[in-house]
Amino acid sequence: MAQPACLPDFDAATPPARSPRRDARARREAALDETQRSFLRMVSHELRTPLNSILGFSEIISQELYGPLGAPQYKEYAGIIRASGQRLLNLVNQILEIARLEGRAMDMDLRDEPLDHALDDVLDGLREEIAQRNMVIVVRDEGALPRVKADPRGLRTILTNLLHNAVVFSPEGSAIEVQARREDADIEICVTDQGPGLDVADIPRLLRPFEQGDSALTRRSEGAGLGLPIVNLLCQAMGGRLKLVPGAAGGLTAHVRLPAA
Repeated sequence: MAQPACLPDFDAATPPARSPRRDARARREAALDETQRSFLRMVSHELRTPLNSILGFSEIISQELYGPLGAPQYKEYAGIIRASGQRLLNLVNQILEIARLEGRAMDMDLRDEPLDHALDDVLDGLREEIAQRNMVIVVRDEGALPRVKADPRGLRTILTNLLHNAVVFSPEGSAIEVQARREDADIEICVTDQGPGLDVADIPRLLRPFEQGDSALTRRSEGAGLGLPIVNLLCQAMGGRLKLVPGAAGGLTAHVRLPAA
């Protein structure tokens, strides 16, 4: 009778040998990640440095800090230069954010974050725009909002983009509602506006960078269509998700789910 072949001894404490091909691929991926990070650092520095100079000096000129300019048009032109530079800087920041998120070159520092504090910071940054449009921000259970597990900067970027969109696309003098509630192991944050809403068919396009739908929402926008894609990618990077729900009679509610702290 034939004897069974002897099986080699297997020590469970000894990890299986790694494939040379797998090791080579891991090294290539690590090198690519580092190349992407280096490229983004270089681009960030080379674009932001001259833009910051443009913004700084145009503000000095528009405020006539070192004496009058003479013709009033100079002051007006300096203000236009500064506004244009700020708009370009915002676009550069958004493009770099998209590149970091899509290339997984952005490190998330997930921690216990109180929503009340994050929302206060965001509303302070949008205060002037909110006042110009005479908007009312209604925060349900203000002061007792739950805490989430999120990257502090990423959380504020999400809230800023959602509230900015709501302010821009809602009628002047209308109200925007913000609320947060626990759903199982997550916290769901809802931002509801009274804008024109959008077609359900437009939603997939709106969540892709540089894509814009055909609704009144997108036609009124002067941006590059990066706000919602950034929110979507940030939610995914922090273990959450974004869902857009149009209202039956107009308006839009953005649902953001993030892990509860």
